[in-house]
Amino acid sequence: MELRQLRYFVAIVDHGSLSRAARVLHIAQPALTQQIQQLEEELGAQLLHRSAQGVLSTDAGKIFYEHAQAILKQVDDARSAVAQSADKPSGTVALGIPQSVSNALALPLLTAVRQTYPEISLQLTEELSGTLIDQLKSGRINLAVLFDDGQLGSFATTPLVEEDMMFVTRAASQFAPKAASIALAKALQVPLILPGLQHGVRPRIENCVRTAGLSVSNVIDINSVAILKSALLADIGATILPVAPLLSEIERGLLVAYPISDVRMSRTVALCYSKNIPLTNGAAAVRRLVLAITRDLCESGQWSSAEALGS
Repeated sequence: MELRQLRYFVAIVDHGSLSRAARVLHIAQPALTQQIQQLEEELGAQLLHRSAQGVLSTDAGKIFYEHAQAILKQVDDARSAVAQSADKPSGTVALGIPQSVSNALALPLLTAVRQTYPEISLQLTEELSGTLIDQLKSGRINLAVLFDDGQLGSFATTPLVEEDMMFVTRAASQFAPKAASIALAKALQVPLILPGLQHGVRPRIENCVRTAGLSVSNVIDINSVAILKSALLADIGATILPVAPLLSEIERGLLVAYPISDVRMSRTVALCYSKNIPLTNGAAAVRRLVLAITRDLCESGQWSSAEALGS
């Protein structure tokens, strides 16, 4: 198996066509086809399904595509690490951010990288935390912001912030408490719009509820932050979340956040990278920026209801 075969295969999948991939790769289509056939023979599996509409990955091809991407990225990172100067980091750095954190961190980080390290190309990936864990393990991303649920032992981890979670409703909602705060048992009596269990915040909520001797029963599962906001604004229910992903609507008076009076519900946000894959100089530089920017955002109050933890 050769690296060029991996590149050829990834290009075909990305472009959905042998002819388009051949043009991009500057290789004759028959030669490209031959290389893929050799790859399939070596693996003992068909990777691509060819039809009049184009080329699609088989189930085996989808699995191999993820591994090929990770291998090619690590090769590119190795080349970049050798070429980089510690004083002038460069290259591509891929950072994964959960949806519920990106509102607070993504734009300030992107701006800071462009200003501080113009030679670094920062690729931001917004995904569910479970997806980011898989990508970080495979080496498809260099760094990830994850929620520390005690299961991050396979990564090098630096705590970033502790975020308080609050009870949030539409302004003048039928579910709004009469007071300025709400007890957890009362909050659990209303329909709750929450991310699914694969989302990092939901297990923390469930654990806090169990610890208080209560249970969550009336739940509407929504994994999209945008759809969750729409459901809140339609007054279908309330939610328990950190305020960061909802801050714009709260500041405009569309949503209202209420502290939970009898239980502190919070989540720990951490910056992680693989223990088995060394960071390039560029990735190490981005890591330092994330720590510094997170601290500044908390101290300035721009990351609302969050306490900086990183050193």
